[in-house]
Amino acid sequence: MDQHATHLGDTHHDCSRRQFLGAALAGAGALAARPEWLATGSARAAGKRAASDIVTLGKTGIKVSRLAQGTGFNGSGRSSAHTRLGEKAFDKLIHHDLERGITFMDMADLYGSHRYVRHALDSKSRDNIAYLTKIWPETQYWNAFSGGAKAEVDRFRRELDTDVIDICLMHCMRNSQWPEQHKRVRDELDELKEKGAVKAVGVSCHDFGALKVSATHPWVDVILARINNAGREASMDASVEEVVPVLKQARANGKVVIGMKIFGAGRLTSPEQKDASLKFVFENELVDAITVGMLSTEQIDDTVARMNKALNA
Repeated sequence: MDQHATHLGDTHHDCSRRQFLGAALAGAGALAARPEWLATGSARAAGKRAASDIVTLGKTGIKVSRLAQGTGFNGSGRSSAHTRLGEKAFDKLIHHDLERGITFMDMADLYGSHRYVRHALDSKSRDNIAYLTKIWPETQYWNAFSGGAKAEVDRFRRELDTDVIDICLMHCMRNSQWPEQHKRVRDELDELKEKGAVKAVGVSCHDFGALKVSATHPWVDVILARINNAGREASMDASVEEVVPVLKQARANGKVVIGMKIFGAGRLTSPEQKDASLKFVFENELVDAITVGMLSTEQIDDTVARMNKALNA
């Protein structure tokens, strides 16, 4: 099975359950009607665009490559398919990213990928590389959650050998009550933001209620959202018809949206399915950037080529 997929959560939770419910839809054309929220030709940006373009993430001012390297395929307990490659193969992967202009690194405490990224970038300039990572706001056998964010972010910065983390998210929000449940995390991330230790804050969502709250909540700068053209059959939080208007609302509200599960957590495997999903996401202007958990140099090259094609369709 093709492993072009974004990161997954803990296998003990809904955010990481990979329930194969049937074949994924092959493309945007599988939708019988074309609702008003779908793009028209005039919505497409003029000129050539590319996966390696450096884009500014809204009002945050953070500059990233349009494509991020995910590091958490089948991630759980500070391990993932990426870290299980070992340092040598992981280094090769990241160096190939940089050669292709991919300078946006998507990490999480859940994946254990901080030290691997640090090792891969040890001899590289940090100036043009953007870091996104995530706090796992629960306690499991492998994780002693502080209840806030200070201890976690301080450790993340040591693990990455950096003073500043560009984007720090709360990982895997699974209900609409997350702002109240994790108020201390929000407060401490605000303090860290004021001190310059992080530049932007937000959430990754694995529930439609959580996503809807994130689209309007004033605290949120960045939303990591599951989006493709196949909906629930490909690991989205709800149907395409439900999710798309929420993402459009989020962007209209000034939120940065970074798309994940573009290839349905490895379920949209054919070239036609991948191309259709990428085209759908970018044609309808649903995201500022995307993250894909590419596991080989071949997958990087394939994703870049398909993304460049979709961006200029």
